Amino acid sequence: MKIKKGDRVRVLTGKDRGKEGEVMRAIPESGKVIVDGVNVSKRHQRATRATTQGGIIDKDMPIPVANVAILCPTDGATRIGYRFDDQGRKVRICRKCGGEL
Repeated sequence: MKIKKGDRVRVLTGKDRGKEGEVMRAIPESGKVIVDGVNVSKRHQRATRATTQGGIIDKDMPIPVANVAILCPTDGATRIGYRFDDQGRKVRICRKCGGEL
C-alpha cells in the first residue's frame, strides 16, 4: 500500500468526492484508510466509565485506498512512483512532476 499515515489525500469517489484530508490511520490488511473528516457516520456510544459520556458520536469510518489519491504540493492529486536516492533509500515520487513526496 503506497499511502501512509500523515499523507494529505483527496477522495476520488463516493459521497465525499472532492474532499481533502490527512490520513489518520492506514489498515493495509484490509486495504483501507481512515481520513480525517471523510466518511463520517453517527454511532451510538454507551457510557463505559464515570468519565466517558454516552450519546451519539461522529466516527470516521474506513474507505478503500483505491478511492483516494495523494496530493502533490505542486500538481494536486497524483499517483505514486518509487526511486532510489543517492544513499540507496527507497523514496516515493510524484508521477506528474517527479518530485519527492
